[in-house]
Amino acid sequence: MDPRLDKYAKLLIDVGIHVQPGQTLVINCPVEKAEFARMLVREAYRAGAREVVMRWNDQAISRETYLHAADEIFDTFRPWQADQLNILAREGAAFLSIDSSDPDGMNGIDHARQVRQSRAFGPAVREYREMQMSDKVQWCIAALPEKNWAKKMFPGVPEDEAVEKLMDAICATMRITPDNDPAEAWRQHNAELNARKRKLTEFNFKSLHYVNSLGTDLTIELPENHYWDGGNSVSAKGVSFNANMPTEEIFTAPKRDGVNGRVVSTKPFDVGGEIIDRFAFTFRDGKIVGVEADDPHHRELLEAEIALDEGAAYLGEVALVPYDSPISRMDALFYDTLFDENASCHLAFGASYPTVRGGADMTEEERLAAGLNQSITHEDFMVGSADLSITGVTHDGREVPVFVDGNFAF
Repeated sequence: MDPRLDKYAKLLIDVGIHVQPGQTLVINCPVEKAEFARMLVREAYRAGAREVVMRWNDQAISRETYLHAADEIFDTFRPWQADQLNILAREGAAFLSIDSSDPDGMNGIDHARQVRQSRAFGPAVREYREMQMSDKVQWCIAALPEKNWAKKMFPGVPEDEAVEKLMDAICATMRITPDNDPAEAWRQHNAELNARKRKLTEFNFKSLHYVNSLGTDLTIELPENHYWDGGNSVSAKGVSFNANMPTEEIFTAPKRDGVNGRVVSTKPFDVGGEIIDRFAFTFRDGKIVGVEADDPHHRELLEAEIALDEGAAYLGEVALVPYDSPISRMDALFYDTLFDENASCHLAFGASYPTVRGGADMTEEERLAAGLNQSITHEDFMVGSADLSITGVTHDGREVPVFVDGNFAF
């Protein structure tokens, strides 16, 4: 076993999910990473967890199901499956997910089956998803190497060496070194992100204007009373946690009907296990009205994603990440959104995080009235580049450089 895994498990329990004494922890983990899951369970009980509930997954089995199961099952979601998540969230459980999958592991399946399953799954677990996106419960997503993922990231390198190189990269993003205290490193990192998000909130921008040489020319209005979030979050019970590890982003919600122009992606995007290298969206009054992709099949995949429900064709997140962020400086493509979104400014279509004052306690109708998008999906795609310019416009018409040449101007 890699000795760094002990530090990693402790970091996820103490800082990432921040399990509290007497609290239930739910761990979602691939079966191949059972040994690490056992380490997480030990650390959780050391931290005083009341119970650890395991939810195992297996990408290979999921693939076989999508390929060969009876067609009608993809339009249903059994109540007991939804009840488990909804009830555990209602009881105040914390949710930790470990990502370790093959980026190409779902190639060749019928994407329409995935779309139908999402449409069945989303409404059934709406309570759980709302509590998670509102930070009413603690949640955290982190990752471990997988051999096919490692070989894709480091082609031509022997498998064992590729896995080790991917583990090195993950540890670097997680601020884990042989002789440091990663928890202290994360406290410092969170403090830096918190200072920047406070400054952005104080500007109280009316809109942001994105421009680069790839063809992006996009204006994004922001809701009244919005605020910027990022780094560590605080649950409804006052517990600090990090939802994404790693994270380098600061984000807020756009105004649902206030997005206009064209934006071009800058990093690969995973749709149901298929990688789309480059695409563009055109927006009018908030809605995606045009989809461009070199491959017609990829355009069809994107069109299906934004048709999951009415809100899927609108933006739900605006996230700022400097081009020279630590992950970006690695000059590596991870083929995994958890990492690649933290190397680049990104947007997300679908549901908004409730980043307006009082948003966490609003009803869905009140959030819509406040300009926040609602959907069963939330998909990040990368738009940052070395020459990206972002200009903030205040309510009195003053223009403030936010990004110049891909990095923060302040």
